[in-house]
Amino acid sequence: MSEDADVTAGRGYGRLVMLGTAPGTRGGIAAVVKVYRAHGHFERWPIDYIATHCDGGALRKLVAGIRAIFLFLAALARHGRVIVHVHSASRWSFWRKSIFMAAGQAARCPIIFHLHGGGFARFYEQECGPLRRWVIRRFLDRAACIVVLSGHWRDWIASVTSNPRIECIPNPVLPGEARRAPPAGHTLLFLGRIERAKGIFDLLEVIAALRPEMPGLRLVCAGEGEMAAVLRHAEQLGIADAVLFTGWIGPAEMRAWMDRSAAFVLPSYTEAMPMSLLEAMAAGLPVVATAVGGIPDVVSDGQDGLLFTPGDRAALETLLRSVLRDRALAARLGAAARGTIERRYSADRVIARLNELYSELGLAPADGAASTVPGQPLGEPR
Repeated sequence: MSEDADVTAGRGYGRLVMLGTAPGTRGGIAAVVKVYRAHGHFERWPIDYIATHCDGGALRKLVAGIRAIFLFLAALARHGRVIVHVHSASRWSFWRKSIFMAAGQAARCPIIFHLHGGGFARFYEQECGPLRRWVIRRFLDRAACIVVLSGHWRDWIASVTSNPRIECIPNPVLPGEARRAPPAGHTLLFLGRIERAKGIFDLLEVIAALRPEMPGLRLVCAGEGEMAAVLRHAEQLGIADAVLFTGWIGPAEMRAWMDRSAAFVLPSYTEAMPMSLLEAMAAGLPVVATAVGGIPDVVSDGQDGLLFTPGDRAALETLLRSVLRDRALAARLGAAARGTIERRYSADRVIARLNELYSELGLAPADGAASTVPGQPLGEPR
């Protein structure tokens, strides 16, 4: 057991401080925390939620970060030793959280380091020099527990840290109704950041190749990012009229597009465990995705989805043609995908594992008193 895990032995903790992005922020961490909140996680446990990051300009982000530091220090002063649950991705997300982890470790608080984002391996191996890699390992080694989203990431983290406590807890999905009968059209749905690392340029090339045989083919891109560059590429390929950029969309609009789409496609080069994929599968949408990160842990190729190698445009073209042409195949994949989510990734099942972790670390359940004003976490920028 790591050094800071030892502090949990022989005593309980009356408080947990959770660090993540502000509610409503456009990203996977906020989506996961939203599921926690909707499932009653914040009523079940004495949790103070502090937002360390928010959407907006540099000044707004700076103010949110500084405010979060003061809130965290105030929580330590008020409660003493608490359990600290850190939701982190790579790059600035990690370095921001390192400030809080350092302060928590100085106060001898057990740290749960919860890794999100598919770029952490690249960040550690290629973007950090020896000193920064040592700092990252130091934080990982001293955590009371490291939570990862899939077996792929468990194996990678185990190759980096000497910490023996690595728990695999996937992202949770709230239950919902299966979508209505699959539409008759050829609409494909892409949900995520619109950038090269998500395979969006590969997808445009494949749409251009398929369109002559499927004139009604349409790609809906929901997200933000390199919009101008992607639109230019679509224009160069002569398919600008077949591509719709919606910008970031909320849950209701996302669900509406899932109901209208024939398939969900995610040709990413790197992923952790994308919430968009889980939500599409939960809706019964057939999925075509790359076999990267935690995706193969979720999708069994040919059973509840179709997988291919990143950058293999010929394979992507073949798979999309199959799922768009073969309605029986699409229906079978969509039904199996929904079954997979219900069996393995439902919020009931996943959050139960997080509850077990909290109990093992010595956190006492809430006594009925609300830890924050309902709907208003401690660190949400106003």
